[in-house]
This record gives sequence, C-alpha cells and structure tokens, in this order.
Amino acid sequence: MITRSVNCKINLGLRVLRKRADGYHDLETVFYPTDFFTDTLMLELGGKGFHFECHGVQDAGPDDDNLCVRAWRLLRDDFALDGVCLTLEKRIPTGAGLGGGSADAAFTLKMLAEAFALPLDSARLKHYAAQLGSDVPFFIDNTPMYATGRGEILTPVPLDLCNYRIEIVKPDFSISTKEAYAGVTPHIPDLDVKEIVQRPIAEWRGLLHNDFEDSVFQRFPVLAQLKSEMYAKGAVYAAMSGSGTAVFGIFL
Repeated sequence: MITRSVNCKINLGLRVLRKRADGYHDLETVFYPTDFFTDTLMLELGGKGFHFECHGVQDAGPDDDNLCVRAWRLLRDDFALDGVCLTLEKRIPTGAGLGGGSADAAFTLKMLAEAFALPLDSARLKHYAAQLGSDVPFFIDNTPMYATGRGEILTPVPLDLCNYRIEIVKPDFSISTKEAYAGVTPHIPDLDVKEIVQRPIAEWRGLLHNDFEDSVFQRFPVLAQLKSEMYAKGAVYAAMSGSGTAVFGIFL
C-alpha cells in the first residue's frame, strides 16, 4: 500500500489580467504549498478493476465526478492499469480556494505512476494534470510557483516561508468560481506578483492584492472581518486565497 499526505496551497496575490477569446481569463499569482490542511490518499494494488472510496466530507459529489477517479481514467486510457483500490480521507475544505481537489488529482497521478512504474517524468505528469484543471499541474512538483495563463503556466519562484507560521480559516460557506469572476474587472497592474513576493514580506500588505477580494468582500463582509482579525492577531500578511472563501494569515 502507498499512503501519502496531500497538502493544499494558498495564493499569494491574484491578478486577473484579461478575458480571453476562449472564455477563460489570463491571470497571475504565486502558488505556495502548505500543510495547514491535509488529505490522505491510500492506494493498494490487487484484484480486478478500480475501486474508489471517499470519506470525511458530505458534499464530495458522485464518485464519477471526483478528480481522483478522472485522474485514474486518464492514465488507464494510455496504460494497462488494473486492480486499483484508492481511498481518500478528505479534510481539506472544499470551495475554499485551497486547491484540495486539484492536489488529490495530482497526487493520484503521481501515486499511480509510482505503483505501476510508469515512464512518466514531471513534464509528462503535468501534461496529464493540465487536462484535469488549471492548478493541478502545480501539485506535481509541489514547490512555490509563479503561475500565469489560466494558472497552468508555471515558473519556479525563490520563496521560502519556513520561518513563518501560516494559519487558515474557512467559514461554513463557499462561492463558485463563476460568481467570483463575475465581480472582477480585468486590468494590468504596475508590478507583477512575482516581483512583489521577492520583496521583504513586510512590504506585501500594501502591494500584494487578490482581485477577487473587492467584490467578494462586499457580498460577504465576514471575509473582510476575518482578514482584519488576522492582522489584529499579528499577521505580517493576510489575504483571501484564490476565489475564496478561505482567508489566511502569515505570522512570524
């Protein structure tokens, strides 16, 4: 049996740059991995076919829609994968902007590649990951990345927050990505996110912005309150992650 702890991510800044002809948006952000919340994936080989179980959340939806199942299907179509039992213990909050489902999908790809000794390097795993979601490729290397395009174009960024503590609060409601984008006016900022995060973290508060906050905080003032409470507790930087609704603080 292969068992892995699956981490989530936070977004350091998120700028929506332009609407694309394909209906998506070009954006820029920095993905940063954190294990404040983790899922657990267990993969066991034996028997015939594919069996999937998900525990720990009430709103996980049908198994056929789960990104772990879709990840297995992608590899099954190209490789002879049989006799797989996959169990997901879900603790990363859903609808939070923390990339939990994407992380589960990426780790499923990596675990299947390991279990079946598939000839898949990081680049090929990212090719499969991109077919599952814009931020799934990030979790293949699982290191700080400057993300552009729809979030799938990744460039390593030298950023280490190991001397800081990250706290995350997820209220008991969510907002869909479609709703979040509806309140955003795309624009090109003066400074890109990659440049800002390489400055001292004490400067981030006035420079590093999540474009979704403006409209989402108007609709859900409790999120603005959570951000303010992070600063009141001593955070050196706080923000909403992704399209919400999780709010994180970075503390010394």
